[in-house]
Amino acid sequence: MTGSTIDRRGILRGSALGAGAVAASGLLAAPAMAQTAPAASTWQQIKDRGELRIGAAPSEPWFAKDQRSGEWSGIGWAMGVAIAKELNVKPVAVETSWGNAVAGLQANQFDVMFVMDATPQRALAVDFPAQPFFYYAQGVLVRDGLAVKRWEELDKPEIKVGVTLGTSPDRDVTMRLTKATIERFPSNDETTAAFQAGRVDAMSFFHPALVMQQRRVRKGTVLLPEPFRYSTTSAGVRREADKTWRDWLGLTLDYYYVTGQTQKIYEDFLVSRQIDPKTAPAIMRELWGKS
Repeated sequence: MTGSTIDRRGILRGSALGAGAVAASGLLAAPAMAQTAPAASTWQQIKDRGELRIGAAPSEPWFAKDQRSGEWSGIGWAMGVAIAKELNVKPVAVETSWGNAVAGLQANQFDVMFVMDATPQRALAVDFPAQPFFYYAQGVLVRDGLAVKRWEELDKPEIKVGVTLGTSPDRDVTMRLTKATIERFPSNDETTAAFQAGRVDAMSFFHPALVMQQRRVRKGTVLLPEPFRYSTTSAGVRREADKTWRDWLGLTLDYYYVTGQTQKIYEDFLVSRQIDPKTAPAIMRELWGKS
């Protein structure tokens, strides 16, 4: 992803900055608030408003905003629309950034942030359903004519693999490929530019981001070498005593995943970007290695 595109941590990274200050101010205000009724749960707020507020951070393929029409698209947004339909409420986009996503949930600025990885640090500040949204794997965008089934097929001195410096793919590729020539670049854009110019034979990142980069450069093939190194992504929600919203959301995400509807959402977005879904690895891990 992330998030993540990305180092998955870069695209998909939230921040809990300000949590300590919020907690401290809550302690100071406690006596004055003692007689105040607790805020309604997120579930009740959604029902009362008739709206599902969806945190949206522009970054394809997760969220994309048309600057002319103001309309949103992307995997995260489309899932939000589907969830809102299940609840018979209106989906409302609340534009944010990945860096502010955790704080936005804590401040009740929106009800859910899709495509947020459930990391231990984030779980200290916000809540996550037990069920994942979808899966993504570390992949490679390889030059035309380079056939790769397993990681060791890339582990040759004559093969140059581009990675973004300091990312988790950088660390993983360095560990996996001890013989290949690893070329490190300061940013994802520079890694992609090196691949486009033919200075590297392949670039490694998380596969949904590679699919978007392949569309950009119009060359190469996105592959998932075996053994797969995969992660799950989730949907962040506000931490609260009433778990109705979190638990219902988790069950619904699982239903959409196992029935193939989440994969269909992904494929529909690819088609909207003139990408043939047959050329892109799935976000259902059960489909990996099937083609």
